[in-house]
Amino acid sequence: MGAAENTRPTEVTATALGQWPGTDAVEAARITRGELGDPHLPYLVQLPERGVGSDDVGRTAALLVELPVDVQPFGWRLVDRPGADHRRAVSALSSDINVLADVAGAEERPAPAIKVQICGPWTMAASLHLHYGERVLLDYGARRDIGESLAAGLGAHLERVAAAVPGAAITVQIDEPEIARVLAGAIPTSSGYRTLRAIDGTEAVAGWETIVRAARSAGAADVVFNLPGAGKPVALALRAAADGVALPLAQLGTSDWEQLAEAIEGGKSLWAGLLSVDNPAATLPQVSRLVESVMRPWHGLGLEPKQLAALRLVPGGSLATHSPDGARAVLTKLTDTARALNDVMAS
Repeated sequence: MGAAENTRPTEVTATALGQWPGTDAVEAARITRGELGDPHLPYLVQLPERGVGSDDVGRTAALLVELPVDVQPFGWRLVDRPGADHRRAVSALSSDINVLADVAGAEERPAPAIKVQICGPWTMAASLHLHYGERVLLDYGARRDIGESLAAGLGAHLERVAAAVPGAAITVQIDEPEIARVLAGAIPTSSGYRTLRAIDGTEAVAGWETIVRAARSAGAADVVFNLPGAGKPVALALRAAADGVALPLAQLGTSDWEQLAEAIEGGKSLWAGLLSVDNPAATLPQVSRLVESVMRPWHGLGLEPKQLAALRLVPGGSLATHSPDGARAVLTKLTDTARALNDVMAS
């Protein structure tokens, strides 16, 4: 697959972070592609309710080249040969790509873009275990192998997705929920009695650069780091040549916004986690309130309205705990808010 043309948005758009409720892949693909039609960004849906292999780590482990895994009571473990757990993860991902191809192929005007999401190399190193039970993060050679294997598998994955949605520009979302703890030396050992040594920023960036290069070599139009936890290493992600970062707005302080303003002025995008989705029963806020939550810091930093085009609106977390109707309502709220922000930008 040749390199895709990098197309920067000219308006505020919306997407979601990947997870979706239920177990019906066809319904999930139809809903998300319907709600996130052009200019918004539909995605290859993940359905964690299906169980083993459809969770975040297992789904990404399905991409690893020559590093099969299985499930133990303590989590996913590297093994010598593929077993039932590994095959289940690979089969679920392959089935989802086939569903994407069928649903997109039946559309009169398929969306011009698609997003895929994977766990990043540091979350994988912190989550996967060696054969004797300790985390991959402990061993320099093992964590390097994970990064290289993931890079190789990502390239092949993007080729399959490109074949499913011909001509669509592909965005890669790299989820790193564990990166703050990895950098702080806060990941516990298998025994839980101590923590593993912190990874320094230089090694963290180098590991990310391996994945970013693989994504771009396979034709990815954009690569965005999703940094959902506290202590977000935004500067390191941007050093790794990310096109943007996804962050929950509720966790951002003044210094975070200042850093983001500089990145936006430098041409980076901000995927703004605008809606808290922790409580599926909560009433969604009014669009005007969401617009204000963006514009208040925007004005405070002296950013111009035209720079709102750097924004892509996302939920503040996973939609998997919602009902399909509730998750659809979240997407509708985000696209309505994007439309309102575009009105601000045009005024």
